[in-house]
Amino acid sequence: MRNFLFALFALLSLTAAARADDARAFTECTHCPVMVGIPAGRFVMGSPKSEPGRFDAEGPQHIVSIRAFALGKYDVTSEQFQIFLQETGYTPEPCNKITGMRWHVPSKGYAYPPTDVEPPKWPAVCLDWKDAQAYIAWLNARVRAEHPSIPYKAGGPYRLPSEAEWEYAARAGTTTARWWGNEIGSGNANCNGCGSKYDFHVLADVDAFSANPFGLYGVLGNAWQWTADCWHPSYVGAPKDGSAWTSGGDCTKHVIRGGSWDNTPIFI
Repeated sequence: MRNFLFALFALLSLTAAARADDARAFTECTHCPVMVGIPAGRFVMGSPKSEPGRFDAEGPQHIVSIRAFALGKYDVTSEQFQIFLQETGYTPEPCNKITGMRWHVPSKGYAYPPTDVEPPKWPAVCLDWKDAQAYIAWLNARVRAEHPSIPYKAGGPYRLPSEAEWEYAARAGTTTARWWGNEIGSGNANCNGCGSKYDFHVLADVDAFSANPFGLYGVLGNAWQWTADCWHPSYVGAPKDGSAWTSGGDCTKHVIRGGSWDNTPIFI
């Protein structure tokens, strides 16, 4: 499913141009996320008209060429984002706050324990576009400070992925509706109907489910993920070189992908 700005459970996956060779993991600075190199390639972006539950915004299908890049192995965690907040004093706009919340449904067999903080391995959620950019700027400042001799491009190596990069990495060489197959199956992701113990109950840790063939965790379900693209109602005129589509659309909104814990499988 392709969607526009959804601030409540949107989060960020980060890309870095540096050292994006092979599918190996690396980190570039203290508190920087673990990155995985994604190989260059070509793929068919979008979904076929025959795919059940397809939305008009998911077409037309088109071939896109992708340069090698790197993507976060996991979603940015609550713990990682808290380090950024503590170090910079940055204050995100309020979204939701948990205050001694107790959610217990005996008939369903699940509960949410009383807490005022998000677990450290949950994905960082409730982030708007400004929050994502602030975190990225902080990462770039850290990596430039720790590696002053490396001639990074303007800004630094970290940015949001383009939508094409995101889909290429999420598909990981597969051509089915989801990287594990066409059907939602059971226990592959966290959504409202994904057949896991988390379904529509609560967020899951970023490593709760198996990695895709590129070694990326949590690309589908659990929490929406930001991309750099402006919103367009279809892929007519979309770039074919993997770059972010930042012209001709509604840039007051940005594309998010992946679906979240409270979405039904049609969004995953």
